Amino acid sequence: MIILKSTEEINLMRRAGKLTAAARALAGELVKPGVTTQEINDEVERFIRKEHAVPSFLHYQGYPASVCISVNDEIIHGIPGKRVLQEGDIVSVDVGAYIGGFHGDCAATFACGKISAEAQDLIDVTRQSFFEGFKQAKEGNRIGDISAAVQAYAESHGFSIVREYVGHGVGADMHESPEIPNYGHPGRGPRLLRGMTIAVEPMVNAGAASIYQMSDGWTVRTADGKNAAHYENTILITDGEPEILTAPAI
Repeated sequence: MIILKSTEEINLMRRAGKLTAAARALAGELVKPGVTTQEINDEVERFIRKEHAVPSFLHYQGYPASVCISVNDEIIHGIPGKRVLQEGDIVSVDVGAYIGGFHGDCAATFACGKISAEAQDLIDVTRQSFFEGFKQAKEGNRIGDISAAVQAYAESHGFSIVREYVGHGVGADMHESPEIPNYGHPGRGPRLLRGMTIAVEPMVNAGAASIYQMSDGWTVRTADGKNAAHYENTILITDGEPEILTAPAI
């Protein structure tokens, strides 16, 4: 069931979204050579709790950390630990915060020091593929309009879309209906209605679309070992232009 949010609920989601976006920005500032992924996780968790919120991901379905941190060929759900970031890494950070009864959810891929032109292109295309989908997130359109726009942009630049994982509704629960695939056909799927709050999150591989899950039960990697990038915002469907709740977008 798709849950439409009231004006009061939307205001609470704006609060959660603003906090989550700030947590993502902090994580991005911490991505530097010599820093461990655990240090990033811990600093972001402290920030979220200082704001009297709770990390959405901690213990969610057993996930053991507050932030998903995925490096290079890791696509999503990387578990923070002792790994030391190196010059040239690309680091995907996915973070959620729960406050006032609602969740915010957003992600981005950050450069660690100086990275290759190819890696930067992957990051840029992944981010822009979100905004191509965002342009279609208007009342009266369908989920497939978002999905098709994301896919078309990413694939036009020679990259591949991950199909096993998708975006989703966001609200009182971190994952609500509907699912938001990053591939599909225009004019298909549920119709977009004002009051819907959804997370659109392209996951894009530099090489083939094939993936595999590591033995930790969480970390998802590219099958060919090539880099991947991730970009996500929680957005609100309105009677006009869509609104990014996890603004400022980065």
